Amino acid sequence: MGSRLYVGNLTYSVTNEQLKELFSTYGEVSQVNIIEGKGFGFVEMSTTDEANKAKEALNGTDFLGRTLRVDEAKPPKSRDERGCCGYGRSGGGGRRF
Repeated sequence: MGSRLYVGNLTYSVTNEQLKELFSTYGEVSQVNIIEGKGFGFVEMSTTDEANKAKEALNGTDFLGRTLRVDEAKPPKSRDERGCCGYGRSGGGGRRF
């Protein structure tokens, strides 16, 4: 597991500082990045052990009235893997008879 964590089901009003304070209980927080208006973000811990401790302790707990989902962050997909417009590489969207 890496030291970067996905944090989901955040209230839209949460700040980077609030998230940093929450995770700093489990180790040194290197970086916090909340994706504005999406309800999720990423927290990078200094070590893998710290990230594991934070994940185990915080996943499923209440934070500002929401139940957190904490998991290992997956690397972003490349443009080729994402495709376009939600249809993948095959196009799509047309009717099939």
